[in-house]
Amino acid sequence: MDSMTMADAHNRSSTTFAPRRLSKSKYLSGLQCHKRLYLEMHQPALATPPDASTQAILDMGTEIGVLAQQHFRGGVLVKSGFRQREAAIAETAALLQDSKIPAIFEGAFEYDGVLVRVDILERVQNGDGRSSSWRLIEVKSSTRVKDVHLDDLSIQSHVVQGAGLRLDATCLMHIDTGYLYRGGEVDLQALFSIEDVSESVTDRRGSVPERLATMKVLLLESKAPRIEPDQHCHTPYECPFWAHCTKDKPQRWIYHLPGKKEIVSQLVRRGIVTIDDIPDDTRLSDVQRKVKDNVEWVSSELGRTLRSLSYPIHHLDAETVMLALPRFPSMRPYQSLPVQWSNHIELESGEVAHQEFLHGEASDPRRRWVESLIESLGETGSIVVYSAYEESLIRQLAETFPEFKSAFKAIMKRLWDLLSVIKSHYYHPAFNGSYCSVQMWWNRPESASRLMIIQVLSSR
Repeated sequence: MDSMTMADAHNRSSTTFAPRRLSKSKYLSGLQCHKRLYLEMHQPALATPPDASTQAILDMGTEIGVLAQQHFRGGVLVKSGFRQREAAIAETAALLQDSKIPAIFEGAFEYDGVLVRVDILERVQNGDGRSSSWRLIEVKSSTRVKDVHLDDLSIQSHVVQGAGLRLDATCLMHIDTGYLYRGGEVDLQALFSIEDVSESVTDRRGSVPERLATMKVLLLESKAPRIEPDQHCHTPYECPFWAHCTKDKPQRWIYHLPGKKEIVSQLVRRGIVTIDDIPDDTRLSDVQRKVKDNVEWVSSELGRTLRSLSYPIHHLDAETVMLALPRFPSMRPYQSLPVQWSNHIELESGEVAHQEFLHGEASDPRRRWVESLIESLGETGSIVVYSAYEESLIRQLAETFPEFKSAFKAIMKRLWDLLSVIKSHYYHPAFNGSYCSVQMWWNRPESASRLMIIQVLSSR
């Protein structure tokens, strides 16, 4: 896009918007989609608010950020809030001049129309003993460096160096899943890994000025750009404007075709709008073909497969939480922590009984979860699960509690995977090509209990 002077912008229309200050999050939104950036800046009310599970993830990230600060003893937090721009910049400038301060948290910098708050700036004393350079460190609750992190650091580096600060290195501080918590104080040295990504950030920084210029011109327009929803709406993050941008799409919109979205993009370029419009000679996967046909399908082998079940049939659903910060001994970051199970016991007479376990305390739930589940499942009957998740969880717990290995071994022999059966023998149009039960589960009342558990454990 050609650059536009402020005079040009002023002369375009009386309805154009005045230029607005960007942030690093807005810059990243602009990289994902220009329409997302425009709507965030001018029509934020159109966004879908984060649901409870998304908010829990965001809160976990905040917790990790605060914990990372403890890694740098003597560091000082810029206390001015995110809306106190001038005060935060002035406070940061004063801290930079104090050579006794080894690190600054949430330092504020502005340059080229962009305001950033830096997670951590670590002072690096130069050989002359009088001057300093700095190590810029971005903290993430993820377990590895991602492309979006490099883009994040590139805009921070552009602003911070443009504001006059000398950077010695640019780093990403993330969770190390190899850390095994043994109880007591968390070993911050082992929990976090700091990777120097200076070279990769420098490579990306060169494109920042041009990208910023394009975004600034875009924001002067009186209307949001016309960009069709596609794969970019879901990567690197789910776009909060998805519902807004797709509200007028037909019920059988082509994007609802499951599987790799490359074929969807190809069909869109051919003018295909709905799944029903897909030509019959198009190469589709088995699942995609079922979605296109839009009819119920039952395998001739389904009856025989169902007869392999033995009563009493236990319909088991196990739920876990995955915390970035391990809370209990013998746990690693993001290791599944079982907190709930539900067992609907179906008798041959047709009668159904329900048993369940829900841990709502800040204590370690694992032993109580294991003991109560073993008692509920008894020694007879098929145990119906949806996917192999329960089996992998049981194997993990068998390592943690070797005294239950024999009981777990007997349980695993009785597992019956309903997901594999459905995939092989049944399809219904209501599936919309997806065999995943996660979304359905989150809509159940139990989901509120799971979020409550996350909050209780996180506050421990």
